[in-house]
Amino acid sequence: MKAKPVVIWITCVLVVLAAAFQVQAALFQPPGTAEPGALPTFADVAEKVYPSVVSIISVHVQRMRALGIPQGPHGDEFFDQFFREFFGDVPDREFRYTGLGSGVIIDEQGFILTNYHVVEGADEVTVRLPDGREFKGEIRGTDRRSDLAVVKVNASKLPVAPLGNSDKIRIGDWAIAIGNPFGFLNDPQPSMTVGVVSALNRALPQYQEGDRYYGNLIQTDAAINRGNSGGPLVNAKGEVVGINTAIFATPGGGYIGAGFAIPINRAKEVLSELVAGKQVLYGWLGVNVQDIDQNFAEYFKLADTDGVLVARVHPASPAEQGGLREGDIIRFYDGDKVVDTTGLIQRVGRTTPGRTVSVVVIREGQNLPLQILIEPRPSQQAAVEQEPETAVTPWRGITVAPLTEELVKELDITDTEGVFVAQVEPKSPAGAAGLEHGDVITQVNRQSVASVEGFAKLTSQLKGDVLLRTLRGYILIKEAQ
Repeated sequence: MKAKPVVIWITCVLVVLAAAFQVQAALFQPPGTAEPGALPTFADVAEKVYPSVVSIISVHVQRMRALGIPQGPHGDEFFDQFFREFFGDVPDREFRYTGLGSGVIIDEQGFILTNYHVVEGADEVTVRLPDGREFKGEIRGTDRRSDLAVVKVNASKLPVAPLGNSDKIRIGDWAIAIGNPFGFLNDPQPSMTVGVVSALNRALPQYQEGDRYYGNLIQTDAAINRGNSGGPLVNAKGEVVGINTAIFATPGGGYIGAGFAIPINRAKEVLSELVAGKQVLYGWLGVNVQDIDQNFAEYFKLADTDGVLVARVHPASPAEQGGLREGDIIRFYDGDKVVDTTGLIQRVGRTTPGRTVSVVVIREGQNLPLQILIEPRPSQQAAVEQEPETAVTPWRGITVAPLTEELVKELDITDTEGVFVAQVEPKSPAGAAGLEHGDVITQVNRQSVASVEGFAKLTSQLKGDVLLRTLRGYILIKEAQ
């Protein structure tokens, strides 16, 4: 019964849109060639871009002993000797599995731009062109952080897709996704889907392995499915404005209306290194930062929400050596105003390691200028959560437990003082503020917390808004109503 109104509502919207489109058809300038009064066509875009969109088949090889036991990269002398004594010299078995993706030719000498995750860990790469030609591909350069890679094939005079300017696209512009969804390998012709630019500057949650960062993405409702990764997102002129990268999907991987592409201008920033096979270096400040909402602005007595709050300063980092502290509010970086975390992350990443930049922060209500030497970005490791054995009475929906040596090791953290958040009641003030199970609280209202008893003592008499510092950042807990 609940689903029926949704179907009706969608049907009504489609009817209204169709009628509105017919009324305005005479005013609409189609992107492609069409007869007067006809619906817009994207045939010209297809003819222009299709020849340069390729299928990429990545092959992964796993070798196993004939009896089904996997073989490590260096073998195992004990088991090798054991099996030889009983079974003789039995040849190893080789298992091969493939990954399917797309790419776009950016140079007639055989350079192809795609996603890093399309070719990640591949032992072999095969590139198939729309005209049926097939080439062995060489992974020329990769950049895990931007999720971009360049594959080279031994060919010349290949059709090249023109690269556009992603800074000029606007919400509502046509967005055309081209690629090889679901790996229709028997027919190398790519597929095209059409939509609009739904949003700009999208940042996906940092659930990615290592330090991969998806920020400043183009969101589109043009259907992007499995196998489209690495293919181009083009505008109505047939210019590449993005590289299709990610989707919000059903549990089975199906498209549900939100796809994301890396802006082509971001790709241009690293293309020269990828083509040359060089490592892409990113600047590193060494802080965890978070956006400032209205609640934080009021708490810190700020005039607006511009800037970012420093939630953590990494030990021995450029930030620590330059004098940044937890609780500072970064307002300017290298002469530019800082508005939010996405903007700062991108600015720091683009800073050449070895440069000294000026950073202006607000500390205790005063502007403080700092000079910080930016270093190359190190690799990061993900933390692992573990359930604690003991806990104490909840406060504003938070149940905390001791931060044991085992938890410190499992979480892979350097902070050894604090309390572990064992549970957060969903409808509590803490749950509403965004505190999560597995967080580590290190401060309450700027006072350090070293134990469960200390946490209970600090919070027992508190009223009004309370500022907690966690390893993820600052969280403002409202008083229960």
